[in-house]
Amino acid sequence: MSNPQRPAVFPTLLGGIGPRAERRRRSLPASILRLPTVGVDIGGTKVVAGVVDGEGRVLERLRTDTPDKSKSPRVVEDVIVDLVLQLADRHDVHAVGVGAAGWVDADRSRVLFAPHLNWRNEPLRDALSARLRFPVVVENDANAAAWAEWRFGAGRGEEHMVMLTLGTGIGGAQVRDGYVDRGRYGLAGEFGHMQVVPGGHRCPCGNRGCWEQYSSGNALVRDARELVAEESPVVQPLLALAGGTAAGLTGPLITEAARGGDPVATELLYEVGTWLGVGIANLAAALDPGRFVIGGGVSESGELLLEPARNAFKRTLTGRGFRPEAEIVHAALGNDAGLVGAADLARQVARRFRTIKRHRVERAVGTAS
Repeated sequence: MSNPQRPAVFPTLLGGIGPRAERRRRSLPASILRLPTVGVDIGGTKVVAGVVDGEGRVLERLRTDTPDKSKSPRVVEDVIVDLVLQLADRHDVHAVGVGAAGWVDADRSRVLFAPHLNWRNEPLRDALSARLRFPVVVENDANAAAWAEWRFGAGRGEEHMVMLTLGTGIGGAQVRDGYVDRGRYGLAGEFGHMQVVPGGHRCPCGNRGCWEQYSSGNALVRDARELVAEESPVVQPLLALAGGTAAGLTGPLITEAARGGDPVATELLYEVGTWLGVGIANLAAALDPGRFVIGGGVSESGELLLEPARNAFKRTLTGRGFRPEAEIVHAALGNDAGLVGAADLARQVARRFRTIKRHRVERAVGTAS
């Protein structure tokens, strides 16, 4: 049942957290910066929630499986609410940030589309804030990760940073002059869907030749399995590591084989890295950042990926030899980046509600009258 003592959190107060608010973020009082907040990172297979302090440290984390995409939005809300309430029982939580793998509108209130969940124009911020009675910020997961790297990781000290996350596809975001540049409609950073090969491989987005079809975990695995389908003898040692079946060829296995010196695995990563560098050169021509931060599962291959990326970048950069070149570096925060970034972005609104006396919310909130 509802608790009449709990003050309502008006969702309208939580909107409009744009560049100005993020610039102010850097000058917040130390007492605000220390407030613990919860970050929630929602991916295709897992939901991770954690309490994060003002230094970007994860004090406690919880993890569960992501509900099947056929399930209703309410089921996903239930998972988020349950994790947050468990953490709030043990920590003095002041706000919640949710990083979602999908398109989030410019107000950071609605998930317009999420490929792994049944979210279509879903008012997630308002739904969660009504049930949790905490201020809630909803953010694209790549934006959240970029913010975390800029604040606490490999992007620190750089005024204009672009982050790329290489996983199943390519996610992206940029932080410029102390704020996340989300674009006019909140949909900036879909770098993976730049067309680099007209008429090339079909992409799930509906187009052909998208960048992520050549530089991603999917590209790495597809190319390896194509060698198997063609019965190439060069792939046999790698296939043996995969248990003799093409289905056993995964991104982590190929990366591990490359680290162990397998020539085919090394070549496959080299090709992915080369395409990565070509795309980065295109982004440098358009955006001119000072640093590219590369994260995501594929980036765990380290220099096996980044060295060919840097070489291709230098070869294809517009005006090469006559302009400064951006750095290309490996992300520092790993899988925690999305969670940490979402929590830190939520800290911006925490000060507005710091004096509100909150009570534990029963699981039935939102369904009871």
